[in-house]
Amino acid sequence: MAKVGKRLKALRTGFDHAKSYPLPEAIKLVKQNARAKFDETVEMSMNLGIDPRHADQMVRGLISLPNGTGKTVRVGVFARGAKAEEALAAGADVVGAEDLAEKIQAGDIAFDRCIATPDMMGVVGRLGKILGPRGLMPNPRLGTVTQDLKGAIGAAKGGQVEFRAEKAGIIHAGIGKASFDEAKLLENARALADAIQKAKPAGAKGTYVQKVAVSSTMGPGVRVDTTTLAG
Repeated sequence: MAKVGKRLKALRTGFDHAKSYPLPEAIKLVKQNARAKFDETVEMSMNLGIDPRHADQMVRGLISLPNGTGKTVRVGVFARGAKAEEALAAGADVVGAEDLAEKIQAGDIAFDRCIATPDMMGVVGRLGKILGPRGLMPNPRLGTVTQDLKGAIGAAKGGQVEFRAEKAGIIHAGIGKASFDEAKLLENARALADAIQKAKPAGAKGTYVQKVAVSSTMGPGVRVDTTTLAG
């Protein structure tokens, strides 16, 4: 078992880490314990009663957080000609076609979100083993394979968050920065929780949302009373 450092032990004494707190109180505790020298990211994790190994139990989606994420998101776009120019004008950080694919194959992945026009999926498809495990593969259901590059790029840079269940049925997603006021973090957290609730798969049985916690980058996790997720 990993050792808990003195700093984290000290922070844990400020609250009962075995108790589940109402969401507003949990966020307040996370902000109080975010004492690093940088603006820590506040994250929410949700343990879901699903088995993502089954296609009918996968949970994945996008949510535009009402108050943004506070993060600078680099966007890469696969497009040609006029669409490539449109992407650059809309603020894409990296734009290309086969040349961009070659860079990615060489390990140069200079973006956090990947968008593609439909005609580029023949090129993008060959990068599945690289982009897929990183959660960067464009997907039409998520709006990242589209002709509306301006809209997709604007959403990605404006606070859109992708959530996806891991093998153990857990979703981790950032809901803002520790410098955000409590009300904004609370609004973002509830928006994310609502989106995940609405994404409940037909194959899910029993209790869907089993455990929830919020934490900052360097701070301890605070358990959340799941009955307080809604406003």
